[in-house]
Amino acid sequence: MPAAMVAGPAEGARPEDQRVGDPLVDTHGRVHRDLRISLTDRCSLRCTYCMPEQGNEWLAKTSILTLDEIERVARVAAADGITTFRLTGGEPLLRTDIVEIVRRLAAITGPDGRPVDIAMTTNGIRLRELLPGLVDAGLNRLNISIDTLRPDRFRDLTRRDRLDDVRDGIAAAAASTLRPLKLNAVAMRDVNDDELVDLVEFAVAHDAQMRFIEQMPLDAGHTWDRARMVTQDEILQKLAARWTLTPVPGRGGAPAARWTLDGGPHTVGVIASVTAPFCGDCDRLRLTADGQLRNCLFSTTEYDLLPALRGGDERTASQIDGMLRSCVRGKLPGHAINDPSFLQPARGMNAIGG
Repeated sequence: MPAAMVAGPAEGARPEDQRVGDPLVDTHGRVHRDLRISLTDRCSLRCTYCMPEQGNEWLAKTSILTLDEIERVARVAAADGITTFRLTGGEPLLRTDIVEIVRRLAAITGPDGRPVDIAMTTNGIRLRELLPGLVDAGLNRLNISIDTLRPDRFRDLTRRDRLDDVRDGIAAAAASTLRPLKLNAVAMRDVNDDELVDLVEFAVAHDAQMRFIEQMPLDAGHTWDRARMVTQDEILQKLAARWTLTPVPGRGGAPAARWTLDGGPHTVGVIASVTAPFCGDCDRLRLTADGQLRNCLFSTTEYDLLPALRGGDERTASQIDGMLRSCVRGKLPGHAINDPSFLQPARGMNAIGG
């Protein structure tokens, strides 16, 4: 639905009374502005903390959202105040129509007439080849995953010998106009926790921000062990031996808390979902590759958009809007990882989307 056709927000409307064009506000007062769109559950790597090397049950091709379906959801979401679409996977660059997806989404504007922001999280393997087309199509920002700089460790961790391809992708991104450029690493005890300083120095050399992620219970094999997780405090302690770290204020809804390195301009970020949850400021929703809306990375409830998208009903836009609002209304105050009642989601991270 074009933004110009959407009714304006109803002032003072309760969540249950909201209509198309009203902000997506949950029962805890959080306004949602970020939609993470998973394009596929497939990946070119097999990271040990994400999925098994073999025996993965992939989503049926018939259930994967098409380009047109993704655009329909995105247009309604933008009309409801979503300002950022982050494309994820699996590995989003495996979609053969990835450049056209970016082009279509980048053409969407919000109620204020401003274009939406298009970001992507990728392992970087096909990035050098596809980056020119992605930039031309309207991609604004990139996050690239790299957990180690050592070839032997990379092979062990990802079960693939593709580190040179990842580094080539990072070099291409560093030479592009896309900023800020962010590099992501999951910090793991006795795996890569002796490389934290090296990874930050690598990021600085590529004019990028290094972001360390506490390992979360999102692996498809459900083998997560809290004792193997490197905490935010441990990460900062290691980095403080090399740099003077100064907290950066004004985090807002961003998942990473940031610190300047020796006064700046470079920064490092830590996403401490386990030891320092930031649920109170969360402004994100997620759309899986098979059309399920999720209001939290750790949610055990999904909201199925496929009937609205494939039912042939002329009221599709209002149905999508209604499902978005139901999803937002069902959002809990937090993920409860540290509560004894916490249940790990049935889906692995590759099927949920980053």
